[in-house]
This record gives sequence, structure tokens and C-alpha cells, in this order.
Amino acid sequence: MTTRPEDAFPVTEALPPRAARNFTRWIASTDHKVIGLLYLGLGSLFFLVGGLEALVMRVQLAQPGGTLLRGETYNEFFTLHGTTMIFLAVMPLLLGFSNYLLPLQIGAKDMAFPRLNAFGFWLTAFGSVLLYLSLLEGPPSAGWFAYAPLSERPFSMSLGVDFWAAALLFMGTGTTLTALNLIVTTVRYRAPGMGLWRMPMFAWMSFINACIITFALPALNAALIMLEVDRVLGGRFFHHGGSALLWQHYFWFFGHPEVYIMILPAWGIISEVIPVFSRKPIFGYEFVAGSTLAIAVLSFAVYAHHMFAVGLAQPVNLAFAASTMLIALPTGIKVLNWVATLWKGSIRFEVPMLYALAFLLQFTLGGISGVSFAVLPIDWQTTDTYYVVAHFHYVLMGGTLFALLSGLHYYYPKMTGRMLGRTLGQLAFWLVTLGFNGVFLVQHALGLMGMPRRVYTYPDLPGWGTLNLISTVSAFVLGIGLVLVLVNLFVSFRLGRPAGQNPWQAWTLEWFTASPPEPGNFTVLPPIRSRRPLWDLAHPEDPDHHRPSRHDQTLGHIRPEDKEHVQ
Repeated sequence: MTTRPEDAFPVTEALPPRAARNFTRWIASTDHKVIGLLYLGLGSLFFLVGGLEALVMRVQLAQPGGTLLRGETYNEFFTLHGTTMIFLAVMPLLLGFSNYLLPLQIGAKDMAFPRLNAFGFWLTAFGSVLLYLSLLEGPPSAGWFAYAPLSERPFSMSLGVDFWAAALLFMGTGTTLTALNLIVTTVRYRAPGMGLWRMPMFAWMSFINACIITFALPALNAALIMLEVDRVLGGRFFHHGGSALLWQHYFWFFGHPEVYIMILPAWGIISEVIPVFSRKPIFGYEFVAGSTLAIAVLSFAVYAHHMFAVGLAQPVNLAFAASTMLIALPTGIKVLNWVATLWKGSIRFEVPMLYALAFLLQFTLGGISGVSFAVLPIDWQTTDTYYVVAHFHYVLMGGTLFALLSGLHYYYPKMTGRMLGRTLGQLAFWLVTLGFNGVFLVQHALGLMGMPRRVYTYPDLPGWGTLNLISTVSAFVLGIGLVLVLVNLFVSFRLGRPAGQNPWQAWTLEWFTASPPEPGNFTVLPPIRSRRPLWDLAHPEDPDHHRPSRHDQTLGHIRPEDKEHVQ
């Protein structure tokens, strides 16, 4: 009996509805662009959740003796807010940009291990669900840092801390797998001609960031396993006669590099936006890249400055104080490079550039207040006050959030093929900027006046109530600005002006593709002879003057068997 071709390959009578097909495509996809958008969606969702938790806490603190929340409930909000913002909002948002952009910027078709990339995301997503399932058993209330003995069962009898630890373990594993994928992709799948010293600065920052993650996250994962051994099996690592200080060493060995994990890709975004809207190459490319390598090493050598008040030996305190001052140097180099790029540039004040300029001012202020903690007497006086809260948020909101908003407005045309509304974008920018500074600028003063952090109420001392009320009202202004950003995103997706392939006249490879890019990213690549291949393509009479260096010749090699991946 013969088989007809139409019998061997039967045609499906009824295809699933389009919505079902699209849903399946998003769930099952291994395309790095889809995974990147899933990370961005997850991070945006939990940024909204964490922001609402912050608003509830600000209402509680708007006046002395607030009664909206009980002490234990406030601790639960505080724990969930900190954990959500760090692990479920900022990190997924940054990994989303890295997933989406890094293969495009280096001329690769996809990540090195697409299925592992998808697996890493879904581990993170499962961890996020696990964290909020703790609401059914009693949320964790030991703080996002879970210091011993606050995480011990006599202090935290509910399963909230167990859910918290399990959730972070899943998220940490997923993030580590993604980092390893980013490293392999960068090392093996760069386009022909693209040495490490020709990569875009965002790709550089994402690569170094992934290296930090592979060393920092395993320390946290190990500590979480030991914590659960203590809580479930009666171990003695941190509890039951163990060392509460040991937990802090493990946690901050992860926790301070984590600050740079949450800021390095943000610096990469700023390093892409400022040159494009200044119409100049970034000033001192080698210094920016080299200082990033220095930060990757030094970030592990400063962790104990979070522990100056716990009673470490004085030589240890002095060593970490010195390293804290030292790490300010490579960070300061970046700020000077960005300012030098702006100097005498033909600056275009588009919305991405507005956020980048606000980032520069606010991150610099946060960095200066951070250096003050390297002075031991100042740290001892301010370590448990709102001065630390203000510093932390100026670095991670004034820095990372504003860089993310800059990158969102800059890369939205590439991701969607549509331009964001300029007028609405400017209005949102001013509300976000004024609201943010209103919230946290006054908290420096509150901290210096002695108001302690991590408290759910406070006495009616002179100035405290007024400054807290300003902070709370400004939080709502900030919230309105962020809502307008979301409105702009959704409205522009349907009604925005078509973007075209390269609306900003940028120079890196991601702008050589369609907007949004097709699967596989590239059908052909331009010659890569400098750090600005699209400039060379558009200006053959005036090419970029970067010459191949020894680093380009030795580190830019791609093996013949890997070339198919990028062509």
C-alpha cells in the first residue's frame, strides 16, 4: 500500500485560535528577545508590587505615631518590599536588557544555550511565585537581609522565612545560569572582527556583570541552604549556638557585589545613550572598560563595610574602610568619562537623554554619601538611620531606575517598532525626577537628625513629622510619574509613530536590524573594523579612527566552526 504525500503530512483542519498560538509562543520560546521581554515584563510587574508596598509604608510614616500598620505587619511589608525590589524587579529588568541586547550588539543569532536561557527565566519566575505564596502561611518579617537571630524559629515561627529562602534559592540559581550563558555568548559568538575592545559598552558591562554574578550568587545560595538546615534540621551554622555573625559575612559577601550587579548594566545603558545624544564617541573607552574590571574585583573586597558596627577587629575595619575609599576611584572615573563625553557635544535633549542626565546628578550624590561611610566615626553614627536609606535609594533608584527608564525610552523603538510619545514622556520625566528627590533628599536630613531606620513609628520630635510628610507626598508624585510611563508604553504600542530601523542614528549593531528584529537577528552583517560599525557604513569617507590593537587580534578571534552562528 502506497502512502500519498498528503497522508504523510496531514494538514491540520482547525488551527488553535491566534491568541492561544501567541500565548504558546511566549511560554515555549527560546528566542533571546522573547526571554528578554519576559524578564522585562516580570520585573515591571514586581516593580509595581514593590512600589505599592513602599507607598503603604510611606503612609504609615507620614506622621508621628501612625496607626495604619502594626509593628509586625510593617516588618512584613518591609521584608517583601526589599526582597521584591532587589530580586524580582531590578535584577530581572537588567537581565531583560542584557538578554535582549547583548546578542544583537555582538552580532550573534541568539544566546549560546537558548534552552538554558529559558530555563533560567522560568526558575526566576517560579521563585517569584513561591515568595508571594508565603502570604498563605504568614509572610517573612526578618527583613530582606534575614539577620540571625531574626530568622530563627523562636523569632519567626511561620513558614514565611522558609518560603523566602526557597524563593531566593530558585531565583539565585536561575540568575546564575543566565550569567553563565551571557559569559559564553560573549566569549564565543562575537561577530568576525569584533574583539573584546571593540564591543559596545553595554555588552562590556553585561559581560563583567555576569562574571560577578557567578561568584556572588553561589555564596548566597550556600548561606540559604545552611539557613534551612538550621531551621528545619536543627543545624548550628547561624542558630542554636551557631554564629549569627557568620550569616552576615556570607550575606554581605553576596550583598555588596549585588550593588554592582544592579548598577553595572545600568552604567552600560548610560554609556550607550550619552554618546548617541551627544553625537560623540564615549570619552576614554579603555578607561571605562578597565575601571569596570577593577570594580569587579574590588566589589568583593569591600563587603564588610556593612558590618562596621558589629564589633570586628579594628585592623579589619580599617582595611575595609580603605577598600571602600579605593572603589570610589573607578566609579568616579566613569562619571568623569560621561561628563567629558558631554563636553562640547551636540546634545539633543530627547527623553532618554533627560533620564541619563538626571542619572548623572543623582548617582553622583549617592556615591558621595556612600564614600562618607568609609569614615568609621561617621558610619557608627549614621549606620542605623535614614541617612543609609537615602544613600541606598539614591544609588539604586536615582542610579539604576533612571538608567532603566533611559534605556526603556531609548530601546523601545527597537523592541516595538514604535516611538514613545515625547510630550507625555517629558511630563513623566519631570514628575518622576521631582518626586524621587522629594522622597529621598529630605531623608538625608532625617538621618542626620537621628531618625532610626526600620521602625514603623517614631516620636513627634522637631522636624521629623514635617520631613516625613514631604517624603510621603513626594512618593505619590513619583508614583504618578511612573504610571504615566506605563500609559505611554501602552498607548504608543498601538498609536506611536513608526520608528524605522535606526531612529536615533546610533552606531552599534543592534540598530542594523529591523525594528523589532526578526528571529535570527541578522541576515547579513556589516564589516566591523571599529567600535562604531554603523558610522563606518554611513561615512566611508570618514571612518572611525580606532585601530586594531593587540587585544583585538588576540581576543577577537572566532573559531571557524562558530562563524555560522553569527553570519
